[in-house]
Amino acid sequence: MSDGGGLWRVGGVRQGPGVAEPFLVVGPDGVVVEVARAWVRDLVVGDRSDRTVRAYCFALLTWFRVLWRANIAWDRATEHETAAMVGWYRSAANPQRRRACAATQAGSVNLKTGKPSLGLGYAPATINLTLAAVHSFYAFYAYRGEGPVVNPVPASAQRRRALMHRSPLAEPPRFRRGPYRQKSLSTVPRSIPDHQWDELMAVLTCDRDRALFEAFVSTGARAAEMLGVCSEDLDWAAQRMWVVSKGSRVRRVVPLSPVALQWLGCYLGSVGMPAAPTSIWRARRGEQRSLTYAATRRVMQRANEVIATNWSLHDLRHTAAARMVGSGVLTIAEVQVILGHADLRSTTRYTMPRVEDVCAKLQDYYRSPASDTPRMPVEYDPADVAVIFGG
Repeated sequence: MSDGGGLWRVGGVRQGPGVAEPFLVVGPDGVVVEVARAWVRDLVVGDRSDRTVRAYCFALLTWFRVLWRANIAWDRATEHETAAMVGWYRSAANPQRRRACAATQAGSVNLKTGKPSLGLGYAPATINLTLAAVHSFYAFYAYRGEGPVVNPVPASAQRRRALMHRSPLAEPPRFRRGPYRQKSLSTVPRSIPDHQWDELMAVLTCDRDRALFEAFVSTGARAAEMLGVCSEDLDWAAQRMWVVSKGSRVRRVVPLSPVALQWLGCYLGSVGMPAAPTSIWRARRGEQRSLTYAATRRVMQRANEVIATNWSLHDLRHTAAARMVGSGVLTIAEVQVILGHADLRSTTRYTMPRVEDVCAKLQDYYRSPASDTPRMPVEYDPADVAVIFGG
């Protein structure tokens, strides 16, 4: 079975038997790939999160599909297979884009939001993550004296030398990208303007979605953090909730606005409070189950289709951060605590003025009357003119 881009869609990633092996990579015959199994155990021992392990397993599955298609053993792979994999990534269509918003053409800029829409292919970050995972896989076996002599995924020697001796207080050094690494642009976070936020809330169809979106923009929590909130994580009296941070897995407190609490009360009053430790966000159709990220993303996609926008769930976090920074009440350090940023530089990105605010100020400037102050003519000393141009 091929995906149309020349790569067989065989094998898969399935749930593992326990904590030591949360995920397993299986081959075309349904048998577990043993070399990947040992590597997964090493990732778990190295305290990688389940999300990271899952992403790395899917990345390694793509690599093995390339090897299976070329009929090459994993320990005979070379840089040529890496080039083939990257070439496939750059030319193949991403199946995750099939349910994207149809209001704008893929790769174009949405006129209402100013955000570029996702292209039909794979993002540079996906390619770079796959290269990092495959490089880690072969580095693991190289340390054990197994596998090919040379890692099929070459690394940047300049980056390795730059990071070898570096003070943590110094600015991060700049270096060239490694071979086959894709250029990843750092864009300014786009937040939802107030008038478009009202338009977005107006097209939501149930109290659950309104409560969820209001909770997003008042807490600044990530999607995975918000969807994991249980009944015991709510503190109604103090108007706050507890979430588990994505990276550190530390439980931290975030504030809830009165509007979010109002919608949350309406939602839980109609469906009832689920018993702990299940999530308070429940699916509306079918059997009783927790709301998944895919279903939440589909809620945003349906709203985008109605109002012809291309906002994402992470834009709700950007909106919360922009509102907190622009409120004049909280300092940057306080916003960093609420958002759970490990580095203050991640929070200072939101100090950049929003394009909508700059355009509004310019419109006020254009409507202002012209100044009546006469412009004084510029006079030059004749002696200076004679020295410059000759007399």
